[in-house]
Amino acid sequence: MNREILVACIGNIFLGDDAFGPEMAKRLVGTPLPEEITVRDFGIRSYDLAYALMRDWDLVILLDALPGGGRPGTLYAFEPELPAENEMPSPDAHTMSPVAVLQLVHALGGKVGRLLVVGCEPESVEPNKNGEIGLSAPVKGAQEEGVHLVHDLIANARSHALAA
Repeated sequence: MNREILVACIGNIFLGDDAFGPEMAKRLVGTPLPEEITVRDFGIRSYDLAYALMRDWDLVILLDALPGGGRPGTLYAFEPELPAENEMPSPDAHTMSPVAVLQLVHALGGKVGRLLVVGCEPESVEPNKNGEIGLSAPVKGAQEEGVHLVHDLIANARSHALAA
């Protein structure tokens, strides 16, 4: 392993709170991070994300809007159980489905290592009525906590890597 961590931020900036990932990328690049941490805004570019996942990352942290039934702005962090290769949907170049991206990685002969997901409960993933781009107040308010959460996950992963 190369002890490098990818923070992959995904989402569509034109669909309200679906912009959580890209907005978090802006926040995270403005914070002090060790040089082996890469923060990238993939937007809805599933193929770019798939090719980035082909690298031998020690850890990938995926940031996205994630409806989980909680109040808008609620943050979730977990290590998902990756589906079997034959259970994954086909990738689509025009949308961002993390599961389909994982299928594409497998189809390209790659393997995704350890993956953590940080999600934020959206209020709405519809186009903003006034045509403006931006997050709802609850999701915008969760960003600072999200930055701390990502920093904590990185620190935890690095301390475990150093102990191994």
